[in-house]
Amino acid sequence: MNVGMILIWLAFICGLGATFTSIRHYRYSNAGSHNGSSQGSKILTKKLEILCTVAVTLSSMILLLLLLSVNASYEYVYNHSSTDLSWFYRISAFWAGQEGSLLLWTWAILAMLMFVRYTGHSKEFGESRLMDITTMVSMAIVSVFLVLLVIDNPFTAIRILPSGSIEPTNWNPLATLYDVPYGQGMNPLLRNPWMAVHPPMLFLGYAAFTIPFAAAVANLITKDRRWTLIARDWMRISWLFLTLGIGLGGFWAYEVLGWGAWYWTWDPVETSSLIPWITATAYLHAQSRSKYGEYGFLAPLLAIASFVLVIFATFVTRSGIWASVHSWQDFTTEGLFIAIFLVILTGSSTYLLAKRYFEEEEK
Repeated sequence: MNVGMILIWLAFICGLGATFTSIRHYRYSNAGSHNGSSQGSKILTKKLEILCTVAVTLSSMILLLLLLSVNASYEYVYNHSSTDLSWFYRISAFWAGQEGSLLLWTWAILAMLMFVRYTGHSKEFGESRLMDITTMVSMAIVSVFLVLLVIDNPFTAIRILPSGSIEPTNWNPLATLYDVPYGQGMNPLLRNPWMAVHPPMLFLGYAAFTIPFAAAVANLITKDRRWTLIARDWMRISWLFLTLGIGLGGFWAYEVLGWGAWYWTWDPVETSSLIPWITATAYLHAQSRSKYGEYGFLAPLLAIASFVLVIFATFVTRSGIWASVHSWQDFTTEGLFIAIFLVILTGSSTYLLAKRYFEEEEK
């Protein structure tokens, strides 16, 4: 039985369920209703969030074990792990492909959301509308990523057909797997010690951008100024990880690619990761003044722009439209899905920001 595939599906169902139940709870609370249905939706949302986090965590652990044991009956393992690789590179294979890296990104968002919900100073207003919307937006983003993982499943397995031929399957967890004796291993360019640290730093930074974005959206809807208490530390964390990721990537490029004795060459993917770093830096400066009543519009604008630019960087990397050493593949269904998500994200964010701007102009 393909337990990892089942867990990805379960995580998607729970993530989508948590999104809809949180919307339901928000509608009840916004209408001033505090009946049993409203409280029931809130309790169910929390349970689904935790179950989604557990499912993604377990699936991540299973994928890691498959990579370490080089179970090449799974397509992702076959493409990125092999017996000639040391354990160090077998672990790094987790984020060597787009399915594994997206799974890491999704897990990081869920882990960070759990920290926001149940630890630190943000726990003090965990029952507020601000936190409800922050959770709703975060889980909606997680659901989008889980759709991509369902479409392009890291547990796609090579099965045996009744005719005796073989084919990959990402929908049948009960299929009889074909015993592949070896894996082809990682791309030679990725067999470098920097591989262990550069991608995880970037994806942790990208994941951390989700929390300030969700809190900024919550602020635009509720006008609750406490959103900065949620966004403040997580934007610092995202900025730190992104700084480390970009810097380490520069050293890696200098060592392996030899870009004319430079650490930077304005590669499309490089540049697209630098832009949200710039907006995050601007946000941190704006945030330092927001406690004095300044930048009431600019601070949420920069928090939202940073995350939108992260999704744009993801589209640049995973669509294959731009020629880059970082590109995963040619334009596929996944690239189209990310493009649609980017358009919806940009459109809805622009609407909320424009609404806030004109409200402030009328005062």
